[in-house]
Amino acid sequence: MLDLLAALAWYSGGVNIEQLHTWVFPRDVVLQRYSDRYLQGMAQQGFPATDQGVWVQTTNRLLIDHQGDRPLPAASVTKVATSLAVLDKYPPDHRFITRIGTTGTLRNGTLTGDLVVIGGNDPLFVWEEAMAIANALNRLGIRTVKGNLVIVPPFSMNFYPNPDTAAELFKLALDHPSWPAEAQAAYTEHLQGQPRPQLTISGTTRLQATPPANVTIRLEHRSLPLLEIVRQMNIYSNNEIADTLAELAGGAATVAQIAARKANVPAQEVQLINGSGLGVENRISPRAACGMLLALQQNLAAKNYSLADVLPMAGRDGGTLDDRQLPAATLVKTGSLWNVSALVGVLPTAKHGTVCFALLNGGGNLWGFRAGQDRYVQHLSQTLQPGQQRGPEFQSHAPSPRFGDPQRIRVITAL
Repeated sequence: MLDLLAALAWYSGGVNIEQLHTWVFPRDVVLQRYSDRYLQGMAQQGFPATDQGVWVQTTNRLLIDHQGDRPLPAASVTKVATSLAVLDKYPPDHRFITRIGTTGTLRNGTLTGDLVVIGGNDPLFVWEEAMAIANALNRLGIRTVKGNLVIVPPFSMNFYPNPDTAAELFKLALDHPSWPAEAQAAYTEHLQGQPRPQLTISGTTRLQATPPANVTIRLEHRSLPLLEIVRQMNIYSNNEIADTLAELAGGAATVAQIAARKANVPAQEVQLINGSGLGVENRISPRAACGMLLALQQNLAAKNYSLADVLPMAGRDGGTLDDRQLPAATLVKTGSLWNVSALVGVLPTAKHGTVCFALLNGGGNLWGFRAGQDRYVQHLSQTLQPGQQRGPEFQSHAPSPRFGDPQRIRVITAL
């Protein structure tokens, strides 16, 4: 009997024997019937049940399991693993520092020398951040640079990791008459009322591995907090941010190890080749997906934050939720490839409190899978009754972000 209990404890993700009785209660009959129909309907359309994974659990009870321990292509659900790993390594308020320096001399608004950008690997350095830096340089008296724009990687902008491309975008952002339409749109949305910067560079753009020996640091730009960067990554399922954060956490293999350990599942249930989920080689079991979410909530709660601070919420956020029909307050992570659709998340219920679900679908029916997932979560909410009293997972504590906030730029040396 002890061997059986030990085996069941392993299957349930390392739940100890004292807790095990809660996992072997009879499953919810209504949910089980719906899940069976859900899988049968896909099979009838030519998408076999062997390509699908379903897992639904409370904090201490397994409600539904179909191939729960089988690693399946997870697409951008991989970003949950990346979120867990990077927030395990860095504090939520970690900032990436980009430094701006000059060489030469300034006279009558003209810098006879170079403008130097020393990158800090900020994965969310976008138009608004560059515009704020340009305004700060204008306040220092710089209007024209007679020298070059020198970029010291790692530096990316607008999610372009190539430093040459990032440098050209940065140069465009400095001078408002040169703004393309997307730069103008970013200014209108986030910086309306602030000055439009005007700073021209007459020289070329040059990359250097190290800063010039004669550079003087003028400005220090702090990124948005890591917590907000993770939230933006998940809302818009941004692959470039995810891959950058995964590398900072130690690389895909390390992210997978951390995620499996934190989710309390065997290592083979989290198999990753990158941090974004691009590629069917990124495989996560349904129960590991829920385990990662619960571990992420535990990690965040210890620092007075919650899942609502890092995941998109139905009824609050757009991005990947723009066309979804999910119950209000549901916190989710979506995942899509041409032949994969995944949805994992938590929702509040009156019957069981917070319930975690993972739906991993394989086959070329992206829009059909999405509609079916939404119906599944709606049925889950209705059957277990929507929870009016929401747990701490659903309470956001982080302040709203402000792109291009001049308060995040500090003058180091005045001209």
